Amino acid sequence: MAGGISAGIVGIPLALAFGAQSGLGPVAGFYGAIALSLFASVCGGTPTQISGPTGPMIVVAALVVSGAIEHAGSLELAYPTIIATFFFAGLMQALFGFLKFGKYIRYIPYPVVSGFMTGIGVIIILLQIFPLVGKESPKGIHNILRQLPEVFSDFNYEAAGLGLVTVAIIFLFPKITRTVPNILLALVAVSVLAVWTDFRVVNIGAIPSQLPEFKLSLLLSWENMDLKLIFYSGITLALLGSIDSLLTSVIADNVTKTKHDSNQELIGQGLGNMAAASIGGIPGAGTTMSTLVNTNSGARTRLSGVVHGLSLILVLVVAGPWVSRIPVPVLAGILVTVGIGIIDYKGLKHIKRLPREETLVMIAVLSMTIFADLIQAVALGMILSSILFMKKMGDLAETQTEVMSLGSYSNSQDSSPDETVCLTPELSEAVFIKRLRGPLFFGFAMTFQDIAKQFQGIHIVILKMKEVPFIDQTGLFAMEEVVLDLKSRGITVFICGLQDQPHDMLMKIDMIPSLIPENFLFPELADCVDYLSRRKTLKFSEDD
Repeated sequence: MAGGISAGIVGIPLALAFGAQSGLGPVAGFYGAIALSLFASVCGGTPTQISGPTGPMIVVAALVVSGAIEHAGSLELAYPTIIATFFFAGLMQALFGFLKFGKYIRYIPYPVVSGFMTGIGVIIILLQIFPLVGKESPKGIHNILRQLPEVFSDFNYEAAGLGLVTVAIIFLFPKITRTVPNILLALVAVSVLAVWTDFRVVNIGAIPSQLPEFKLSLLLSWENMDLKLIFYSGITLALLGSIDSLLTSVIADNVTKTKHDSNQELIGQGLGNMAAASIGGIPGAGTTMSTLVNTNSGARTRLSGVVHGLSLILVLVVAGPWVSRIPVPVLAGILVTVGIGIIDYKGLKHIKRLPREETLVMIAVLSMTIFADLIQAVALGMILSSILFMKKMGDLAETQTEVMSLGSYSNSQDSSPDETVCLTPELSEAVFIKRLRGPLFFGFAMTFQDIAKQFQGIHIVILKMKEVPFIDQTGLFAMEEVVLDLKSRGITVFICGLQDQPHDMLMKIDMIPSLIPENFLFPELADCVDYLSRRKTLKFSEDD
């Protein structure tokens, strides 16, 4: 229970700040935090995780709100599109969990995550520069960068002072004590300072003190909805929320020494986001900061998340009039520190020591995140990382692939004792071994075909495939072309050590037995050599 209350205290200023940033107002952040903390905690797969609005999710949510308003003409008319987008995102997230997609999130490479999170942090900071000094922020990152010089002309010194003091307290107060949450202290202290000094700053405005109403009836007004925005942004939020939540789940596992259920977590997060949309709240995910506060306070059960949600409801009902006096620059200062905290300094610190290819992936994802589109950035990073991985695996397979005569192989260090056989001069020179290591996939297919051209003036090739666990379709067809080419040159192909998956694949396209008869397959190299040594000739006919 103590963990839930502590996390609730930390979550109050963040919920307000993220709600204000979304364009729906601070109370939307509260509603989202309440729904997510209750539903995701009860239905999720990480017992100690605290969910609510997060930095990455708010960036997309704000784009949804601004895009819907641009399409509809006003916030009131845009509400059906906004609610439908957030609800659809939760629905897709729950579907990801039912379809067992959770296990695939772990395959996102670190350079992609690093570039993405750093890009999100930069976006959040840029979006708060103008509000920090009491000015209205331009729409879009490109416009913010273009108008950045205007920040230093005719700005509100009182607003800038409050914003900078907020940032200073958040960063410096933990050096004095960590007993009082620094973000909450900054929110309260600077807000009181603004009221006491009567500074000329804009406040966040009235906050409803009653529980939220259900908004799902707005979905019936589908005629004016922007369906393209709903679908594309909904998928974006679902993917982003899944990544964000499961990364936080891993952090919670490290602290509590437990193991979360990734698919159940996606279901819980999806239900939470659907519930948030139903009451006009913004979407969210697992929050790292609140989760760490929760776990470090000793929480180990789902009760802590429920207590977190109930504490937010209490604040909403009791403290609404006081919350309305919070200055906008204070929330901007809080979000600046959130953006700074999201940036992956570890990845940036080691950027010169990382392989050049991984650095390029991180920079590409970072640039795409800031200047283009979040999901396109992740997609680009995944594509580049996959291509680089395939190239590395292909290069590794190429270096480990050997072609040598049977005599040379028998005298090499690669030959094991059980493969030692008595060789005749004819067997030593007329039989070649092609030893394959690793998966035969599309990244290695072309190299495989090139190596096969080395066989000249021989009668038999033995493909030693004991170390090939997998063949994909491209590798399969490349192997078929190699065998056909060898047969056209009068070279007979034997295979030894064929594993189950490659054997099944060769059977499916009828390479076995049409091109390579079953009796040309041997479990070990020694069995194949023994078979050849008992033959009178090394030339084979169609009847063999």
